[in-house]
Amino acid sequence: MSKYKEIKGFKVQTLASDTSPSVASTGTWASGGGLNTARRRILGSGIQTAAIAVAGYSTAASAEAEQYDGSSWSNITEINTQRDSGGMSGLAPYTATIYFGGGNSPAGNSVLSESWNGSSWSETHELNTARNIAAGMGASNTAALAAGGESPPVVAIVEKYDGSSWSEVGDLNTARAFAAGTGPNAASIVFGGEPPFLANAEQWNNTSWTAVPSLNSGRTGLGGSGATSTNALAFGGSSTPPGAAVALTESFDGTSWTEVADLGTASGSGVLGAGTSAESIAAGGYTTTNSALTFEWTTTPAATFTKINLGQVYYNSGSNAFKVTEQAIPTGTWASGTALNSGRNRAGSSSSSNSAALIFGGQNPPSSYLTVTEKYNGSAWTEVSDLNVGRTSGTGTGNSQDAGLYSAGYDGTQVANVEQWDGASWTAKNAMNQARSEFAAGGGTSTSSIIAGGFGPPKLTNSESWDGTNWTEVSELNTARNGMGGAGSSNTNALVYGGDVYPTSPRFSNAVEKWNGTSWTEVSELNTGRLDVGGGGLSSTQAIAFGGATTPNSENETETWNGTSWTEQSELVTAMRYCANTSNGSTMSAIQSGGSSSGPSQNETTVQEWTVPDANKTITVS
Repeated sequence: MSKYKEIKGFKVQTLASDTSPSVASTGTWASGGGLNTARRRILGSGIQTAAIAVAGYSTAASAEAEQYDGSSWSNITEINTQRDSGGMSGLAPYTATIYFGGGNSPAGNSVLSESWNGSSWSETHELNTARNIAAGMGASNTAALAAGGESPPVVAIVEKYDGSSWSEVGDLNTARAFAAGTGPNAASIVFGGEPPFLANAEQWNNTSWTAVPSLNSGRTGLGGSGATSTNALAFGGSSTPPGAAVALTESFDGTSWTEVADLGTASGSGVLGAGTSAESIAAGGYTTTNSALTFEWTTTPAATFTKINLGQVYYNSGSNAFKVTEQAIPTGTWASGTALNSGRNRAGSSSSSNSAALIFGGQNPPSSYLTVTEKYNGSAWTEVSDLNVGRTSGTGTGNSQDAGLYSAGYDGTQVANVEQWDGASWTAKNAMNQARSEFAAGGGTSTSSIIAGGFGPPKLTNSESWDGTNWTEVSELNTARNGMGGAGSSNTNALVYGGDVYPTSPRFSNAVEKWNGTSWTEVSELNTGRLDVGGGGLSSTQAIAFGGATTPNSENETETWNGTSWTEQSELVTAMRYCANTSNGSTMSAIQSGGSSSGPSQNETTVQEWTVPDANKTITVS
């Protein structure tokens, strides 16, 4: 019989419902009162229970204005000049906003601005650049931003209004029109737009624009709301196929965009957006015709709201079940990330996750061998100290953006050069015994790793182990090949997979070999054989393989390894070959950067981020 003092226990939290990823994930859209006039390209400001809808297009450009009281719309004083596709300070109170720019055929694009005081519209100071479908932001009719738009052409010009005049400030990084924006003057965000169907987003700090993580779905003519640049909603819009309205809603927390509850009806071509990320309003736009629909967004976290916490164990009293929060790999997805500053293929990288990565070297065709190094924090790439020797097709190892190793490569001929990154600069280290290139694959850290295979020429089976100081030849691979992916934690724990075995047929290898510190052993094969495969993982029992090529095709397949078998997962957003990396975080958080979507003459700035979200799972006992 157990003694009382030997019985151990722990407290388990009791919750009426499952934990949630965020407050935004509790949000829902509900139908509100319809506009009096159905229209698209409509602008608005205010809050969910006190909003204004201005201008737009019904059968022609409109001067109509309507006011919402939380249940119904009523007509109010019209603007002085009818037009559509203008911009508006959307965060402003519905009694103190400004409408600017826009278009009216045949008059063309406008520089006019009109200020609303709650009862009448007054023409005020003109824009410097006439344009339509600009993104509007700002907190009042004396503090507004006009960003981008179509002049034509599509422009990156940004103007700031202070109540006395419009003045040009820092341009957007990406010229865009028909985008959405929200936030006050000093902390705004612009996202989406055209041409065509942009996903990227930019944040304003009152001085300049900085790229931040992209929407999961590129679109134009969408609505936006939110009190700040780090707390925003994007909803509706038009996406592929061209003109197709979407209902998708995404929430931004300053770090990433997350898909939340859809609009009740898909709507695009200029949806009104106003309010905060907790209480917003969407109205008008275009479904299969001009829309009068209104939807109200409300987040309703329970008084006992608990944010999801990886590893948390709790009892759900509503479903009478014990739950645990975990990361289930099959739920992982790829999303577009912030583009590199320098396009390149066949670069090296070192990363711990999709928000902490380093990319270095590579090629900018047709013959430029790069020294450029860039560091990623999850929202922006920053150029840091260059490599000492520019080269392509080497191997990057290291599971940290502050400690990496770039080994061998090609600068017109195969080389054996090795450089180590300490977080600030590159230092030359002892060279490898065998010069090689073309994705000699390996795994590990900057002080303990293994390199295997590659192209000498010929194709190699040769393997070398790195102890932080010297390279030592060790047991050879079973199959000579180049263009592999790799994973691993050290020079005693690694995995290599895929590759090119030409002239052996089939050329595209699905072979996988595991290293235990002494020898390579063949284990279960990839589902899809390919060369130039990207990959990563923290050990020989946890790996991810993505992209690559089955000439002449680029591939978008993703597979994960659990130590026993490979399982197909969600595909890359963009099929990619000549992948830029061999050390890309874990099966939970990985990154693909650079590469090529067609052939070696391309040099992409494309970045794609793999994320496995936390999820609630019922604990079962068998």
